[in-house]
Amino acid sequence: MATMTTTTPRGRGMTKDERFVILASSLGTVFEWYDFYLYGSLAAIIGAQFFSAYPPATRDIFALLAFAAGFLVRPFGALVFGRVGDLVGRKYTFLVTILIMGMSTFIVGLLPNAATIGIAAPIILIGLRLLQGLALGGEYGGAATYVAEHSPPGKRGYYTSFIQTTATLGLFLSLLVILFTRTVLGEAEFAAWGWRIPFLVSVLLLAVSVVIRLKLNESPIFQRMKDEGKTSKAPLTEAFANWSNAKIVLIALLGGVMGQGVVWYTGQFYALFFLQSILKVDGYTSNLLIAWSLLLGTGFFIVFGALSDRIGRKPIILAGCLIAALTFFPIFRMITTNANPALETAIETVRVEVVADPRGCGDLFNPVGTRVFSNACDIARAFLAQSSVKYSWAAGAAGSGVRVVINGKEIPYTDAKTSNPAITAALAEAGYPKAGHADIIKMKHPFDIFQPRVAATIGLLFILVIFVTMVYGPIAAMLVELFPTRIRYTSMSLPYHIGNGWFGGLLPATSFAIVASTGDIYAGLWYPVIFALITVVVGFFFLPETKDVDITK
Repeated sequence: MATMTTTTPRGRGMTKDERFVILASSLGTVFEWYDFYLYGSLAAIIGAQFFSAYPPATRDIFALLAFAAGFLVRPFGALVFGRVGDLVGRKYTFLVTILIMGMSTFIVGLLPNAATIGIAAPIILIGLRLLQGLALGGEYGGAATYVAEHSPPGKRGYYTSFIQTTATLGLFLSLLVILFTRTVLGEAEFAAWGWRIPFLVSVLLLAVSVVIRLKLNESPIFQRMKDEGKTSKAPLTEAFANWSNAKIVLIALLGGVMGQGVVWYTGQFYALFFLQSILKVDGYTSNLLIAWSLLLGTGFFIVFGALSDRIGRKPIILAGCLIAALTFFPIFRMITTNANPALETAIETVRVEVVADPRGCGDLFNPVGTRVFSNACDIARAFLAQSSVKYSWAAGAAGSGVRVVINGKEIPYTDAKTSNPAITAALAEAGYPKAGHADIIKMKHPFDIFQPRVAATIGLLFILVIFVTMVYGPIAAMLVELFPTRIRYTSMSLPYHIGNGWFGGLLPATSFAIVASTGDIYAGLWYPVIFALITVVVGFFFLPETKDVDITK
């Protein structure tokens, strides 16, 4: 880690050149996140277009796996482009990453579906997703490093916090474009061909981003080191084969980025999944609720980034992880109270029990969605989980069939391939609401926010976004400050993308797998709570404070 300095000209305002650096870096990164989130937001439609040869449930699985592929390859993109960034330079590396990301997204908008070109369609689609993930793996580290190396001492948290807004703004922009296109075309036309429009219009954003980035100069700190012949000849070896640096990489991951990643993905992505898939809030309303919380909360990335210049990165990040871990369960329960009170009542008052021979019941843990359940016990429990039903399991007599007991009323389960309609009817009679139930909140237009329960839900989601801004606002500055200039791009990119791409990116699927396995709609929250608490402990004891280091070394 670089040496300490006390030169901190906090009173100086931001220069015109510094504003341009932040604008160019941030705009390009917003565009890349917009591209990346388009696919996730449209996964169901893309599944129908490119995996149409398979049953609907299998289509969704393949579509989500293709989405997950983009997360899984991000650390490899960090290695590839991090190395290039430390060898060649920051500017040219993130020019390459934005071109790869932008062209991959544009091609998705042009790609014929499976009905037109058969198996080639999903193969090309997955290939494009892999390219997007690789490019994103190189983008963030380059943008954060570039901005930090242009920042005056004492203001790195403030300057780099603008980069931290980009992921949220990219998600927000993708939601707005999708909502606008859906509203103009209608659901039928959007599902048939209109879904391509958000992908195609991205080429305009790409052109603007590239033109602006071409006007940038190389980072002055890196350029000086390059002119002096002091750049690394083997960044990967220096970063990861040298224990003194590899140890910092590990501490940065476990004591900082891992917790930041799970808090971020819980507050923005799992919250959306929870609203749609568990609370059965319609997609339009769910997206608007999240969009409003993001609109209200995004400015706090800058607030906490600037605050970290004064009190330090470490206390804000660890406080965000700790407060989030302690409050996730009550906040999500309050979201249920406001978004779907009928479901909350059913969970509290309806007792559902699955009784079956233990030998016929397996493990439902299925985080990547590839397992196919074949016995009646597992199918019945999976159906209950997907219906947001809280259930318990009890061992039945050897050789006995599967029985679902609802409030003491026994319902035989005889169909091992599909859900039993009798179970659905009994659940509805007991009080479990279906999607579209009158008690579930619904927004008719974007400004329909003054219903008490809608406003309360937005407020709770806003609190989750505040946690995100606490952990994410200062993280870029901290990662830049942990590593020396010669291997900074490589060193900071890998822990960031493992923490966010793996621990964070796989959170929604893994958390729902926990829900399905336990029969408790809140059990998935143990995933972010445990990892956030691990980060608090590791970070408290081992993560150094970095706000006053000299990053020119």
